[in-house]
Amino acid sequence: MNIELADEALEYGTQVRRALEAAGGDELVRKAEAQPAERETIARVLGELGAWELTPRADAVELEAAAALCRSTGYWAAPYPVAERLSRPADLDVDGLVVIGDINPMAAIAGLDLRWAAVDLDGRRSRVTAVQPDVPPRNSAFVSPLRATPLDTGGAGDIALGLVLPCWTLLGMLDRAIDLARDHVAVRQQFGQALAQFQSVQFQLTDAEVERAGVEMLARYALWSIQEGNDQAVDDALALRLAAIEAADVVLRVSHQLHGALGFCDEATLSWLSRYSWPVRRLPLGRSATSDLLTRRLAGHGLPGLFSDPRGV
Repeated sequence: MNIELADEALEYGTQVRRALEAAGGDELVRKAEAQPAERETIARVLGELGAWELTPRADAVELEAAAALCRSTGYWAAPYPVAERLSRPADLDVDGLVVIGDINPMAAIAGLDLRWAAVDLDGRRSRVTAVQPDVPPRNSAFVSPLRATPLDTGGAGDIALGLVLPCWTLLGMLDRAIDLARDHVAVRQQFGQALAQFQSVQFQLTDAEVERAGVEMLARYALWSIQEGNDQAVDDALALRLAAIEAADVVLRVSHQLHGALGFCDEATLSWLSRYSWPVRRLPLGRSATSDLLTRRLAGHGLPGLFSDPRGV
């Protein structure tokens, strides 16, 4: 089992991150919220880097490149459904795929002139269109209700990828939250010394980093599970999703605590990052619903471990 990303994928992710920084970086989400049409800037930049030509379902390295791409867009909280576009099924004439819940299906795809398919967690697929939300992006983060037309029940193979790639986006957000918190405590002073010098602050940052690093390892494992075509790939994806949501709670809580009230102001990048993480954390299922579904799916067999058959999985 090799859960290390290929060098090509890592380099691609680095180039995407640099390109988005050059295109505006933190300003991308601010501009998109004020003028939603600005999201096409993100699509254009990624298109110039060949993002929409990736075939993550057909090639293992391109799957890893897609994951690295999602992580880089998450780092800048780019408000564009990159993971969803990369998850598009090969057998449907659509531009992207969203995973939806059974009740009130929603996705962060409002205002985009694209063709969408959806799959629920039982493998039922449908064509969906976004209903214009009745609140501005400031309050919706581009999440809109979906109007669905049933297609078929052949989407079991779409679920794992549709769950895993958004977790890589969330991982990128956690990367940024840690960086922002670290930079903040390094420059802010209290009682004549930098906040970073206080042991309690160091403990908090360590706890947050342990959570972030754990999600990274699980994200790599879930990607490997998809590459191998494992029967339990959906279970691995749900386990990753649950861990990512739980880690996000810790990392963002610590980051906000260390920023203080400033972290909730528009002047702080953390405020935007935290707000635009909510669609990934809540859709298609939140923390409790994800935990419940994973528990029911695992039933009595559990997840593979060191002493599973085959050994080492």
